[in-house]
Amino acid sequence: MYQNDYQQNGYDYRQPASPQALPSLVSATMKRVYFKMFLALVVTALTALFCANSASFMTFYLTNRWFMWVTIFAELGIVLGLSGGINKLSNTAAALLFYLFAVINGLMFSTIFLAYSATAIIKTFFITAGTFGAMSVYGYFTDRDLSKIGSILFMALIGLVIASVVNIFLHSSSLDWIISIAGVAIFVGLTAWDTQQVKTMASMAPATAVSRLATLGALTLYLDFINLFLFLLRIFGGNRD
Repeated sequence: MYQNDYQQNGYDYRQPASPQALPSLVSATMKRVYFKMFLALVVTALTALFCANSASFMTFYLTNRWFMWVTIFAELGIVLGLSGGINKLSNTAAALLFYLFAVINGLMFSTIFLAYSATAIIKTFFITAGTFGAMSVYGYFTDRDLSKIGSILFMALIGLVIASVVNIFLHSSSLDWIISIAGVAIFVGLTAWDTQQVKTMASMAPATAVSRLATLGALTLYLDFINLFLFLLRIFGGNRD
């Protein structure tokens, strides 16, 4: 998905690492990807918990709708900035932007404690972690090319977004249920595909690009995890106790 970014910025893929060094290089890069992703999830969770337990913040957030839109556009800006300009950023700047994104996401996530019980959230988190882990392992180790599946899932994701926007006006519980199930299926598949894409890029990237690639890969898998969690929460969360 991001390979063209590296190719267009002058990196030479005609001189890959030696066959003996390549597996260890890929493994080391993927470990950095998962570590950064895990750390971002921790940042998001701690931010959400802190804000959810702050009455002043929750009052401010719920009574100032403009702030919600600011956080949404800030997230979009960071994602587009990292995805499109990753090669123009220093390793430190890219990592800081990623963790800033995790903090902003935590601000928005604080509201789920109003809609769902802590038990439901914890239960869904572990379901998400197990599902994500299984699909990411599959994407990492499978010899099957998932490119075609990834293209189909991306088109399905666009349809899911459109259906979600439509349902804002329809308020259909049946459509909401369908959207939730479809969302789970799409992000389960995307987890495997994105993992394979990140692994492929790790096998092609020069040493100077590894840190930024790890940040970009962590962002991609972080988004898969978060979206999978949200759709599963809509299915298993139930009503707040």
